[in-house]
Amino acid sequence: MQRRSQVTTPSSPRYALLEEILSLRNLHLQATFSIRDVATIFGVSPRAIQNRVASGQLPVRDLPGRAKFLPQDLEEFLLASKRPRLRGGL
Repeated sequence: MQRRSQVTTPSSPRYALLEEILSLRNLHLQATFSIRDVATIFGVSPRAIQNRVASGQLPVRDLPGRAKFLPQDLEEFLLASKRPRLRGGL
């Protein structure tokens, strides 16, 4: 009986921005992230993440246990975080 070898082709990451940040910080993609995880990913305090949640800038899921963030929510947050270009090139 012959075994079939699986051929994997490189594909673009599902969460390009999030996965890039995780890679730079030597972290791994997870199914869900806690407030503390997200604070570590972005290099800020848990309070800063809580403030973004309270202001509605960062969506959070009310899953069993504690508030959790899904990778798709973090990716959308990153995509929406681009600052507009100021006049004068700054």
